[in-house]
Amino acid sequence: MSLTAHRGEILHFLNDPTNTVRMDADDTNVTDCWHYFKDGLLVLEAGYVRNCGASADLLKTLPTGTPIIEHRHGLIMPGFVDAHVHYPQCEVIGAYDTQLLDWLETHTFPAELKFSDQQYGEEIAAFFIDQLLSNGTTTALVFGTVHPESVDAFFTVAERRKLRMICGKVMMDRHAPKALCDTPASSYQQSRDLIRRWHGRSRLSYAVTPRFAPTSSPEQLDMAGRLMREFPDVYLQTHLSENLKECEWVSTLFPEQKDYLDVYDHHGLLGRRSVFAHGIHLSDDEWQRLHQTDSSIAFCPTSNLFIGSGLFRLDKADEYHVSVGLGTDVGGGDSFSILRTINEAYKVQQLQGDNLSPFRALYLATLGGAKSLNLESVIGNFESGKEADFVVLDYQATKLLDFRIKKCKSIMERLFVLQMLGDDRAIRETWIMGEKQILD
Repeated sequence: MSLTAHRGEILHFLNDPTNTVRMDADDTNVTDCWHYFKDGLLVLEAGYVRNCGASADLLKTLPTGTPIIEHRHGLIMPGFVDAHVHYPQCEVIGAYDTQLLDWLETHTFPAELKFSDQQYGEEIAAFFIDQLLSNGTTTALVFGTVHPESVDAFFTVAERRKLRMICGKVMMDRHAPKALCDTPASSYQQSRDLIRRWHGRSRLSYAVTPRFAPTSSPEQLDMAGRLMREFPDVYLQTHLSENLKECEWVSTLFPEQKDYLDVYDHHGLLGRRSVFAHGIHLSDDEWQRLHQTDSSIAFCPTSNLFIGSGLFRLDKADEYHVSVGLGTDVGGGDSFSILRTINEAYKVQQLQGDNLSPFRALYLATLGGAKSLNLESVIGNFESGKEADFVVLDYQATKLLDFRIKKCKSIMERLFVLQMLGDDRAIRETWIMGEKQILD
C-alpha cells in the first residue's frame, strides 16, 4: 500500500511565532502559528503528506490494514533546513586559529583545490550528505567550488538519495589562488551549462554562486546578474558583511557603491530567491533594501562565533521583516547539527539582551528555513500535499537528556532542553519522501 501512518508526538509550524513563548496550561495547543499533538498521526501517501492531526480523529479515517509506525519517547517534526553550508569544506571543519580572510587562505582554498576530480567530489558529497541526514537536515543550500565537476558530483549523489537540494559552482576570478580562479566568461558559460543540466531535475535546484564580492570583478558580477535574468527561477547565494575587515576591503574595492549590499544590488543580484549568508554588520539602509527586494539572510551562529565575526542582529531582521533561515556554514561552523546551531543562536541573542524562544528557533529550522529558500510550498511543515521529509527526535538519546526531559512539565520546556542538550545523537530517524534513511 502507498498509504502509511506515523503515530507519536508531533509538532509543526504554520506561521512565524515571533512573539509566542508560552503554551496553554494543559500542554495542548493548535494555534495559527503551530500545531502540536501529544498523540498525533502523520498520514503519508506515495511520499507526500496526506493529513496530519490528532490520532483520535484520524485513525478512524484510515483504510483497514494501513501500516501504522509507532514513535515513542520522541517528537516527529519536519526535516531541518540548512540555509548556508559548504560541502567541500568537510575536511577543514574545526581548523584552528584564524579569522575569516586568513581562514580562507590557510584552510579553505587548499581544500577546494581537490574538487576538479569529480570522483573525489562524489566521495566527499556522499560523506557530507550522510552527515546532513544524521543530523536531521533534509534540505540545504550548498556551495560547491569553482570547478563545475564539484556541482556535478554533489547533484549526482543528492539525486541518488532523492533529496531536495540547491547547489552552485563558485564564481571567483580574483584574489584567490590561480588554480581556483575562473573568468567572467568561463564562469558564465559553466554556470549556464550546469543550470541546463541540473536545475529543476528531480528535486534539485541551481544557485548562482559568486563566493563574495572581493573575489569577483565587476565584470563577473555582471555575468551573475545576466544568469539571474536569463533564468529567473534559479537561486543566488553569496556572503555578505560577515567580518569587519571584509567589509572594509569591499569598500576599497567598490568605492562607487554606497555599501556592501549595494555592490550586489548594482549587479541585479537581490530578490526572492537570493540568500545572503551572515549579514552581521549591516546598516539600516541595507536592512531596508533586503526587505524591499524580499531577499533572505542565513543566520550562521556557530560559524560567526567560531571565526570571531560578530553577533547577528535577529531583532533587525524582525524589525525590517527580512526572512531568516539557519545555516551551519560548515566548515567555518563547527557542527552539522541544527540543534547545536540553535543552541548557539540562543546564546547570541542572550548576549544582546534578546530572547529566542524554543518555538521560534524550531520554526527557523523548518518552515522559516523553507521560506528563506522560497520552498514553503513544498517543504517545511505537514500541510497536505507537502513532500514527506521529516525527522524523529529522541528524548532518550543520552542519559542526561533522558534525565532532564523527565523533569520537564511542558512541551515548551522539553523543546528548550532538547535544543540545549541535543546534537546528532538526538536524531533517531530521518525520512525522505516517506522513506527511512540508513544513518551512520
